[in-house]
Amino acid sequence: MEFSSPQQWIHALWVLFGFYWLVSALKRKKTKRRETWGQRFLYMLPLLAAAELLVRPEARYEWLGARFVPLNPAVEWAGVLLTAAGVAVAFWARWHLGANWSGVVTLKEGHELIRTGPYRNIRHPIYTGILLALFGTVVVTGELRGLLAVAIAWLSFYWKARREESFLSQEFGEKFAAHAKQTGMFLPKFANS
Repeated sequence: MEFSSPQQWIHALWVLFGFYWLVSALKRKKTKRRETWGQRFLYMLPLLAAAELLVRPEARYEWLGARFVPLNPAVEWAGVLLTAAGVAVAFWARWHLGANWSGVVTLKEGHELIRTGPYRNIRHPIYTGILLALFGTVVVTGELRGLLAVAIAWLSFYWKARREESFLSQEFGEKFAAHAKQTGMFLPKFANS
């Protein structure tokens, strides 16, 4: 595969992301508690809608196909850099989360409250990385439908993050409450020591 266009780089970054996610998912702790399918459906349905807007050319319904950035190579390459940065943040966060990770809201046996790496300042840095990568991808495509897709994905991740925080709060009590006060949900919060 030749990597001469921003679109090819974007595609390669997302393939790399998917490969890393599959491989890293092989090492997880056993589940102690899991959300219900109904609870999962509430945040998965919006993600499917966001994916529909992002990947299907038919989703360019009238105004959704309008450009929000000029068709310009410098803008497209900036989008590639944002996507790469987002993928890197997600990888970094996933690596620090280790075997505590799950694709669904769960508590693991021997679950740990991770406070290293990006978790030092952000409670959900994987979502931060994915949202940044999505935004970078949208900058390359340049269409309003992409901005709507990112907003929908943000809402879905917000709902899922709130659910995760409910589980963590029940499991870690004051320890998680202190962590939540010192960190931002998706953006860094640099706490005063």
